[in-house]
Amino acid sequence: MADVITLGWRERLALPTIGIVTLKAKLDTGARSSSLHVDALESFERNGETWLRFAVNIGGRHRASITCETLALDRRAVTDTGGRRTLRWFIRTDVLLAGERFAVDINLTDRRHMLFPMLLGRTALQGRFAVDPARSYTQPRPAVAGALGVS
Repeated sequence: MADVITLGWRERLALPTIGIVTLKAKLDTGARSSSLHVDALESFERNGETWLRFAVNIGGRHRASITCETLALDRRAVTDTGGRRTLRWFIRTDVLLAGERFAVDINLTDRRHMLFPMLLGRTALQGRFAVDPARSYTQPRPAVAGALGVS
């Protein structure tokens, strides 16, 4: 595992494909999949494909949120830490973290009672990053221009 970047247990990342330039995330090697807290999730058809529209609270003093639309990947059963299985929508979107941009499957769920709106699981981390639980916020905030794919 040469050239693996070591991150803290919590970091800031961007989801540039859906317009999120910075978001706090918990990096969790115990969770297989990645999850994003969303509000007002709805599915709709566009050109014969299933799309999802949802709101993401991006934090800040005024609890700002943005509305996102993206193609649905599929629906899968996910088992939470309490052992409960629920059917969740998944999307595939890019993550920008530690200067790396890569595609991740993320399930959309209600995480309002969690400390972090995003959980980045081991499938997304594997082969890219190591996590040191004694460290936090080891990386600078993602660059806004770079996060949106703008030069």
